[in-house]
Amino acid sequence: METTPIQFDPVKYKNTTREQWQSAAEAWYRWSPTLNQWLGKATERMLDMAGIATGHRVLDIAAGAGGQSVTAAGRAGPSGSVLATDISSNILAFAEQMARQAGVGNIQTKVMDGENLTLEDETFDAVISRVGLIYFPDQQQALREMRRVLKTGGEVAAIVYSTPDKNQFFSIPVSVIRKRAGLPPPLPGQPGPFSLGAEGILEKTFAQAGFTKLKVERIDSPLRLPSARECIRFEKESFGALHQMMSALSDQEKESVWEEIERELIKFEGENGFTGPCEMVVGVGEKP
Repeated sequence: METTPIQFDPVKYKNTTREQWQSAAEAWYRWSPTLNQWLGKATERMLDMAGIATGHRVLDIAAGAGGQSVTAAGRAGPSGSVLATDISSNILAFAEQMARQAGVGNIQTKVMDGENLTLEDETFDAVISRVGLIYFPDQQQALREMRRVLKTGGEVAAIVYSTPDKNQFFSIPVSVIRKRAGLPPPLPGQPGPFSLGAEGILEKTFAQAGFTKLKVERIDSPLRLPSARECIRFEKESFGALHQMMSALSDQEKESVWEEIERELIKFEGENGFTGPCEMVVGVGEKP
């Protein structure tokens, strides 16, 4: 008997993604100190490679709670600005709060789908996206939109995860959930945490969308927390993608899955607490 392959539904996926981030917004904001410590080095490198400087107008796609937006706004200075966009209104409210707390007055927020930017052509000096592009159902459409709103000579820069073997703090939970929920492996081109991480893929993806002068760097970005249990709490509270994968499981099954993940992650505990292996890829391309 033949089984019909499960079709990927981008509209349903996008709606679920929005709902997940509406729910996880407060947690993502609350974990900001952990996020900034973990992703700080890659973020600074992304902003360096994007050439963000005083007076620049910067667009942040899938900005989340805005940690990188605040850093970019500091570089752009009072004569520059950052527009932080996201599919989730709840998470942008926290980005506004973070900007206020940092005393940054040159950030605006706008709810927007990164694949359909309601923005004028050629109005930004740089476009950035920190672990956002990987989750777009149509990454080419998102990149074409980024290119459209960039000025000629402007840069697009993105941070993505590299490969599962270099990101076991995340790939182990994904693998355990996939097995327990009976999910098929992701199809080529399907969105997901490791969709742009393999050697040469990010460059190829940028080039396909019409960007030139491509540069890519891999950055060791270990996730440091007091314990594996704390890592579980972080992922459980703030990683929408994992919840999306478990949506068909009962509450009891979900708890059992988290227990299995903790048993796997405990191997990364040592004298100095938990160090979760993670490698980020930072890529940049120029609009010709």
